[in-house]
Amino acid sequence: MKNNSRDFEFTIEAGRAERHYWMDLWRYRELFYILAWRDIAVRYKQTIIGVAWAVLRPLLTMMIFVVVFGKIAKLPSEGVPYPIFVFAAMLPWTFFATAFSDASNSLIGNSNLISKVYFPRLIIPAASVIVAGVDFLISFVILICLMAWYQYMPDWHILTLPFFLLLAFFAVLGAGLYVTALNVKYRDFRFVVPFVVQLGLYISPVGFSTTIVPEKFQLVYYLNPMVAVIDGFRWAISGGRTAFNMTELTVSIVMVVLLCLVGIYHFRKTEKTFADVI
Repeated sequence: MKNNSRDFEFTIEAGRAERHYWMDLWRYRELFYILAWRDIAVRYKQTIIGVAWAVLRPLLTMMIFVVVFGKIAKLPSEGVPYPIFVFAAMLPWTFFATAFSDASNSLIGNSNLISKVYFPRLIIPAASVIVAGVDFLISFVILICLMAWYQYMPDWHILTLPFFLLLAFFAVLGAGLYVTALNVKYRDFRFVVPFVVQLGLYISPVGFSTTIVPEKFQLVYYLNPMVAVIDGFRWAISGGRTAFNMTELTVSIVMVVLLCLVGIYHFRKTEKTFADVI
């Protein structure tokens, strides 16, 4: 009986789908819709707390800021009723905070899916941001009610709101991609996220106007990309009455682009290890 033995050399390389990653984002768009709809359904289906929280969270924060900054500290609101002044800032900030928190934990929450099948993992944190967008739309109704109560009518400036919302979307996407990749490898990092969100609330011009920041520090302050987003929202809703300038917008756009590039680069660099680590 003759035993023939041969040496085989196997080469394992990325499949066609992996080599066409960016095209796969479009090919797997249905998965994006499914994940986004699932997250929305989990929060809102057969419960009132999801809708109530989307309303109460920015509303209660606004009331606290109105009392502390408007009544006690008597900070200027640039001629805009203070509740509208604060709530117009709470909308983009709440969107950012909610989306950032959800995106940072999205990979951990979908660990079973990641370990079973290939698809562009970037879809998961991107889909989680959609829930924050639904919260934003619900809260926007409260802003409309506030404006009607104070008989404060907007003008054509309000048509620029989608641009500032888009800027906030890419800011949270870049930051979320970076942090969710870190969260997979360092699980304790999830405890840092709430602290970062809470700190960001106070260093962003939510309860006060950017004009109170000393001029020599304003350029550094503009490095926070949410500064231009918040000021832009106020400017759009107030009909151009509040402070807003091209310098902060330019700095914000540059920072958002950098956030997206760094976030995508780090996410793609570590993506292949997710299934092993998670």
